[in-house]
Amino acid sequence: MDNLSMLTDLYELSMANGYQQTIPDEEGVFDVFFRKVPDKGSFVVVAGLQQVVEGLRNFHFDQSDINYLRSLGLFKEDFLDYLKNFHFDCQVSAIPEGTPVFPREPLLTIRGPLLQTQLFETMVLNLMNHQSLIATKARRITYAAGKRPVMEFGARRAQGPSSATYGARAAVIGGCSSTSNVLAAKKFGIPAAGTMAHAWIEAFPDELTAFEKWADVYPDTAALLVDTYDVLKSGVPNAIKVFKKLKASGHKPVGIRIDSGDITQLARGARKLLDDAGFPEVKITASNALDEHVVMSLLNEGAPLDNFGIGENLITSASSPVLSGVYKLAAVSDGGKLVPKIKVSASREKVTLPGLKQVYRLYHHGTKRAFADVIALKDETLNDQLDVVKANPLATKRDQFLTDFDAVPLQEAVLDGEKLKADLPDVFEIQKHSKALLSELPSTTQRLVNPDEFPVYVTHALDQMQEKLLEAQGK
Repeated sequence: MDNLSMLTDLYELSMANGYQQTIPDEEGVFDVFFRKVPDKGSFVVVAGLQQVVEGLRNFHFDQSDINYLRSLGLFKEDFLDYLKNFHFDCQVSAIPEGTPVFPREPLLTIRGPLLQTQLFETMVLNLMNHQSLIATKARRITYAAGKRPVMEFGARRAQGPSSATYGARAAVIGGCSSTSNVLAAKKFGIPAAGTMAHAWIEAFPDELTAFEKWADVYPDTAALLVDTYDVLKSGVPNAIKVFKKLKASGHKPVGIRIDSGDITQLARGARKLLDDAGFPEVKITASNALDEHVVMSLLNEGAPLDNFGIGENLITSASSPVLSGVYKLAAVSDGGKLVPKIKVSASREKVTLPGLKQVYRLYHHGTKRAFADVIALKDETLNDQLDVVKANPLATKRDQFLTDFDAVPLQEAVLDGEKLKADLPDVFEIQKHSKALLSELPSTTQRLVNPDEFPVYVTHALDQMQEKLLEAQGK
């Protein structure tokens, strides 16, 4: 990954410069978390950790960066010298990619020199917010598609090359099977997929000739786009003629793609024509501005579809295009001792959770059936009987008593300085991990419309720490 040290907001550099002049030895702890789930879902599929790790390990300022920063006239020379000789000296812990996570849970925690930890805010949020957003959208779409493969087709509609490439990675984490983006396919080991555009058909004298020429070039991967002129009157009949020639010469036709029109009716008609012609194995792919709701509608209508190619609504998460993850200070050091910190707000929802923390997933004892998450102080030991409080400050009946559970910690050590402390698996390993964890959640929390809330609690000790800090601020 390219060096992203200058992908920052100016105030981060200004604050770091100020820290060096005033409290240079202070240590800071920052948490990354979100408060609201996109598309009114119940969880987010976390993604982007690998790029965060790469960005932190490669974090440095070259001479041109130093020269530019000097030209702003804002920074002391000793601070610029510090940046010139920058060495990453923080500890990072995080919830692994692919894990379904919930509001207010710290997805990633960075602890180290305060003037360093402040510098990473924009870079970390940019990487994690974007990929987690797209992974979550992909999970919704692939959930709607069931076992039918979903191909990511969105590069041309993404907001720039990085969004296209890292969005494709996130889409696979969320469940997609392949991508049309060749750069992403190469970079992340994702199968490259695609058929043809309408331009191919239009470039030849007629549709049949176009199909025949394509089959001559790609006899073993012949998937034909059948909606350039008329799907049922010419597209599918011409495809069948070509498929018969391929079959006669020992090749297996792959499929057709429908990219416009009433897809349910066209797919039904195409399926009948293909079956009657002796090609029940030929797959039908649908594309054309699909999302999870359109996919679900098509399948509920009985459309005989085998695959989906989904572009703009996936790669941009068009219906809910922002994950508002935040990067908040949770503690600072004072003579070597960490002191918890809190952000106070008139809105109780925006009050932060102080201190070093760990997130636990709770399972009914002896099972893999998750029923709640608990956010605890890092040094707490969870007993098998636990007084907790709902993490959502607006919830009613907040106090709960939990028993008969197994608690599994979610955050794990990732970086100690530049030393890697955890594996960074490939995208399909992450996808497999994600599907396994999703299968452990209640099905009612996974539905696309009006999902049940998955309970997230904080321990009594953490709740009391927050209340004590609020009282100290007169709140």
